[in-house]
Amino acid sequence: MENNHKPIIGVVSPCYNEELVLPETSVQLNAIIADLVARNIISEKSFAVFVDDGSKDKTWSIIEEKASQLTHIKGLKLAGNVGHQKALLAGLLTFKDEADALISIDADLQDDVRVIEEMIIKYKSGIDVVYGVRKERATDTFFKRNTALLFYNLMKKMKVNIIHNHADYRLCSQRVLNALAEFGEVNLFLRGIIPTIGFNKDLVYYDRLERFAGESKYPFRKMAAFAWNGVTSFSNYPLKLVTIIGFVIFFFCLLMTGYALFALYTGNVVPGWLSTVLPMYFLGGVQLFCFGILGEYIGKIYSEVKQRPRYFIDKRVE
Repeated sequence: MENNHKPIIGVVSPCYNEELVLPETSVQLNAIIADLVARNIISEKSFAVFVDDGSKDKTWSIIEEKASQLTHIKGLKLAGNVGHQKALLAGLLTFKDEADALISIDADLQDDVRVIEEMIIKYKSGIDVVYGVRKERATDTFFKRNTALLFYNLMKKMKVNIIHNHADYRLCSQRVLNALAEFGEVNLFLRGIIPTIGFNKDLVYYDRLERFAGESKYPFRKMAAFAWNGVTSFSNYPLKLVTIIGFVIFFFCLLMTGYALFALYTGNVVPGWLSTVLPMYFLGGVQLFCFGILGEYIGKIYSEVKQRPRYFIDKRVE
């Protein structure tokens, strides 16, 4: 793509109960787009769209207000709460034919909007996917920083194709978005799906900022569920782990058998206790663990084969 081409760029931001931060986010994104338009970097048809994921506060009314006041702001309201990943997908697929490339970003202003220009420059040079990657996690708490490190290490161990220290701040060209539309899965993990698509990619680095206002919509419980969904959606390693555990248990049982025979021979234990109680508790716990992993995959199969719609659109404002 030639550098003098002025592409239509869309910025997609999923929102759930973000009434405290939306007024500032909309102003900042509108200003960024207006500045890029004024400098002839992008088309005047470029826009930012906020996707309301069934919020219970004034999120949608603020989106409507800003869409009427600011030149480049649009809004999309989903019929109900479907979760961050599906809300983001709804925005991407709804507007993929109205832009040459779409940039996804969270509404909390922790992702530095100033690197949007760098993403666009890389796109104009021929890059299809530009990932926003954090330089460091200085603003994170000790707990969040270390659990995030555990998350990325876990993904690596489980052979999941994921970009280290990348969340959902990225630019995707239209052909990447068209490829994304081919994925029909219900259990979405876009951080794994986008790298799987392929095409040429590049990275931009930025400093993670403090949340402008409000509270995080991803407490530890949701982060843990999100990580587990990513693992089970993109890796069958946990199933292989069951086989490994079975082999380890078999080897351990052989050792326990030898120990039990030795203990009985020396008379150090009550006859029958060691050989009955220890294997019962140990094998019972491991079996429940393995059944849990199998059940998780069966549950995902159940969700996928029903092929239910991932979201419904209620309203749209320009």
